[in-house]
Order: sequence, then C-alpha cells, then structure tokens
Amino acid sequence: MNLKWNGALLVGISLAFGIAGGYWFAQQRMNGVSSSAQERSLDSPDERKALYWYDPMYPQQKFDKPGKSPFMDMQLVPKYAGGAGDRATVSIDPSLTQNLGLRFATVTRGIFDSSLDVTGVLGFNERDVAVIQARTSGFVERVYAHAPGDVLKANAALADILVPEWAAAQTEFLALKRNGDADLLAAARQRLRLTGMPATLITQVERGGKVQPYLTLTSPIGGVLQELNVRAGMTVAIGDTLARVNGLSSAWLAVAVPESDSGAITVGQAVEARLPAFPGITLSGKVGAILPETNPDSRTLRVRVELPNPDGRLRPGLTAQVRLNRSTEQSVLWVPSEAVIRTGRRALVMLAEDAGRYRPVEVHLGQESDGKTAILKGLEEGQKVVTSGQFLLDSEASLKGIVASSEEQSPPSAAASSFHEADGQIVEINDKEVTLAHGPFKTLGMPGMTMTFPLANPALMQGLKTGDKVRIAVSQTDNGLRVELLDKSGNQP
Repeated sequence: MNLKWNGALLVGISLAFGIAGGYWFAQQRMNGVSSSAQERSLDSPDERKALYWYDPMYPQQKFDKPGKSPFMDMQLVPKYAGGAGDRATVSIDPSLTQNLGLRFATVTRGIFDSSLDVTGVLGFNERDVAVIQARTSGFVERVYAHAPGDVLKANAALADILVPEWAAAQTEFLALKRNGDADLLAAARQRLRLTGMPATLITQVERGGKVQPYLTLTSPIGGVLQELNVRAGMTVAIGDTLARVNGLSSAWLAVAVPESDSGAITVGQAVEARLPAFPGITLSGKVGAILPETNPDSRTLRVRVELPNPDGRLRPGLTAQVRLNRSTEQSVLWVPSEAVIRTGRRALVMLAEDAGRYRPVEVHLGQESDGKTAILKGLEEGQKVVTSGQFLLDSEASLKGIVASSEEQSPPSAAASSFHEADGQIVEINDKEVTLAHGPFKTLGMPGMTMTFPLANPALMQGLKTGDKVRIAVSQTDNGLRVELLDKSGNQP
C-alpha cells in the first residue's frame, strides 16, 4: 500500500516538474521572439523619427522634446518624418472624396461686378428750400388756415400784412401820375421799389389807380410748410423770418455704408432703392455726394443719393433698401465665397492638388458679392479650391501641425534660405548681444516675444541705438538663434 502511494507521489512530482519546465521554456521562447522583434523594429529603416513635438491648438509652436503643452492641459503630439507627412498637405484617398462630400471650384479671372446692400432713410432736399422774410415793417392783419406740416402748392397765400409806409408812397405815386411828368413818375416808381414793394403790386397800383397798402405773403414753391411764425395782430420788422417751405420735387436718401466698403463708393455710382411703402417698385438714382464724416458709433460713412419725386409720394422718414452697383472695371481673381475659411485673424482656402492632397493657403480678400469673393493675393488662375468639406480638411491639417502657407511673398533665394526674418525694436544692445522685442519668425513658427540674441558680428551694432525699429535676420546654430543682419526700418532718424 505504501509502495503504491510512493509511486503515485513520484509520478505527481514528475508531472509538476514537467509542466513547470514547459512553461519556463515557452516563456523563454516568447521573450526571445519579442526581443528579436523589438530589435528588428528598432533596426528597421521604416521606423518613424519624430522631427518635433507640437500642440494641435498652436501648431506653429514647435518643441524639441515631448512633454505637456504650456498652452493647454494636454500632451504634446509628435510630428514624424517620412512619406507624405513631409509635405504640408493633407492626403485623402481619392475614392473617399465623394463619401466625405468634397466639392471643388476653379479659381476664375474676370470682371468682378458686385453690389452692396445697405439701408437708407429719406430726408428733405436741403437745396430745395424757400425762406419767406419781411421786406418792410408792418402789422399782420390776417393769417390763412395753414400750420407747419401742411403740403402747400406754389403761390399758396400765408398771411396779409398792412404796411402803412406803402400807403403814403402809393398816394404820392398816383398824384405824380395824374400830373403826367414822366421823370417824376419814374422817380416815384423807384421809391416804391426801395420800400420793398413787389413789382406785381406796383403794376397793380399803377393800372388800378387805387392805393394797396396790404401785402399778401405767398409760398414761392410747392412743398411742406416747415415754419410759420406769424399770428394775427403781430408787428413784423424788416428781415424777420415769417415762414419756411421745403420742396418735394426731389428727395435725399441718406445711406449708411460700412467703412470697410466705403473705398469702392464713387460719386455718380448707380443706385437702386426699394421702399417697403411701395412694394414691387424700384427707384433709380445716383450717388450725389459722399459726406466727409464717419459716424463714430456705427463706423459707417454717410452717402447722399438724390431721387426724383415728381408725384410727391416720397416723404422724409421712409426707410429704403439700397443696392449700390459696383464694378472693378478690371480683371480680378475670384472664388466662391463658401470656399473661404475665416479664422478671425486671416482667411484661408484649401487648395486641391494631385493624388488627393490638400494644402491650406492664406489669401488676401477683396470685394464680396453674390456668392463670389475677389482674391487679391494667394492664388493663381486655374487652381482648384475646396468649396464643401474644407473645414474637415482644415481641422485635419491643424491636428497634423500643418501651417497655412502664404504666397504673398516670392520664395526665398538659396543664399537667404538659411535666414529667418522678422520686424522688431531694440531694447538693449552692446558689442556682443542685442535684446529685441520682435514679431513672429514665420519660417520658424516662433511667436513674437522679447529675448536676447548673440551678434554674429560686432559691426552690426554700428549706427544703432536703443529704441530703433529694425528688420532682423537670424540663423540657427547649435547654440540657438544668432543675429546675422540688423537694418533700420520705418520713418526714424
């Protein structure tokens, strides 16, 4: 019995050792395979090498080692070398273009006819004004039934004024007329004129032979009675303003134009106006004047448009939707407005290249109208831009650390390709180094800051002093950036 148990025990121990040995052997094989695979991976020529690290929210800032972003609470992302990643483009399989909803448009050159839609308010034509004043002293005998705001016809009676001085002068004139002395009669007629008597009243007295001491004030033009300063029983003096009338044969349309669009407005420019009071009717006019002052609150420029008003329907205070038609009169580049990505600081488009590659490009914008935007700099005729899905591509470019290129400057020459330029101001300078408050070095992706640089040559400091504005050119060395050129810039002594 003991022998059987001893045999069983021996078999169990053997099995345990066998299992343990097999596990150890298998583990060693796995470790060997893993180690060899790792070695092969490290030795592989396809192993990607990190060029630099960056924050996707600030892709222009590059770091030489991994870590946490100083801008955001996140880890820096590596930018690898090799393959298509070396190019500042986003690559997408052409077969996926339709699935992503990408649409394209061609950069076109042509005459850019545009229009600007703004609002305006009708007002009186301040040139069409009649002011009625007293030409002699007198007493107001009667005031006709008119009040400010009434629309008058031409020659409408306003008030009757008794002029005692005229009664004596007219009596003398009629007496001389009966005597038949032509010279004395002419002198008396001239005296009547000097008293302020209208020529029509003198003729009436001469033909009727009766004294007419009353003057009837009338409106010389048709329009709106703005002021009526006479009442029955009043005494009026020479030069008193008794009434004021604004004509309605034409009206001024005051248009508020944003200051960003005011540069394209010219005198004589065609204008179309539509009033909610008269739906379906379009009024045509021209820009009559561009007022010299800008509203500081709304940042708009006032433009005056004169509109004919033959039937008197246009009344001051009515609002209007105004379209200012403009033309560049020269050929310009333009793209659909939907292709433009506005970041707030600059404008971008996604340029479509061959083999499914897309590159962000910074552009300078011109006029915009009817879904088209003029391009001043950044593109060439015939290029293709993305009009739908461009925001997806722009996000992908930002995540990859691709900075939009600017084509406003020509490519640098080979001699200057190693220099990086920026504008700045000297804070402190000596024969070895200079402290600069500089703007961004775009070719380095380095933002503006104040820092100290070593000078490549002490002769660079000659003629410079603290406070001078300079153009800076730096080169990259093993010890960091070094100033190679310092040139004065701007209007300074």
